[in-house]
Amino acid sequence: MNETEIIAGLKQGNEAAFKELVDSHRQIVVNTCFGLLHNISDAEDVAQEVFIEVFRSVDKFRADSKISTWLYRIAVNRSFNFIRDNKKRKFHSYNELSESKKELLNQQVQEGADTPESDMENNQRKIILHEAVDALPQNQRVAFTLNKYEDLSYKEISDVMNLSVSSVESLIHRAKKNLQKKLYHCFKKKCI
Repeated sequence: MNETEIIAGLKQGNEAAFKELVDSHRQIVVNTCFGLLHNISDAEDVAQEVFIEVFRSVDKFRADSKISTWLYRIAVNRSFNFIRDNKKRKFHSYNELSESKKELLNQQVQEGADTPESDMENNQRKIILHEAVDALPQNQRVAFTLNKYEDLSYKEISDVMNLSVSSVESLIHRAKKNLQKKLYHCFKKKCI
C-alpha cells in the first residue's frame, strides 16, 4: 500500500491499513521516542500512544506532508508529554534514576567490545551523553535527536518542527556547541 491508500484505509477504519502503517513505521516511532526518553519500555509505551492517536485523529491529517513527518511530530510531542507528566510525579526520583541507569548499563553492548571493563566504560559514556542531550533546551534536543539518532535531513526536521531550514541548522549548531562544552568539561575531569 502506498501512503494515499493507507490514509484512505485509516479514514475508513480499515484494520489492514492500520497494520500496514504500524508495520512500516513502528521502528522510526520507537527510535524517536527512545532518543528522547532513553528508556526502551517507556519508548514502546509512548509509541503505542502515537499509533492510537494517529488512528483516532486520521481525519485531521492534511496530506501536505508525508505520513512519517506526521508520525515524527506526534512522537516528539507525546515523548515530551510523557516527560512533563513524569515531572509532576516527582521527576526522576533517586530510585527511578538509578533503575534507568541500571537499565542502560545492562543493555547489550556494541559489537567489538573487548573486555567487561570496556563494556562498562562504553555504557557509562552512553549515560553521560544521554544526560547531556537531556539537558539541552527542548528545540535543540528535538533537532539534534532527529538529526543524529534518526538521520533526518535538515529539510525533514524543518518539516517535523515547522521551522525554516536555517533555524534547524542553527538549533543543531547550538546543540553541538552546548554538548561540546558539557562533555569536554566532564571528560576533562575524567568522569569515567
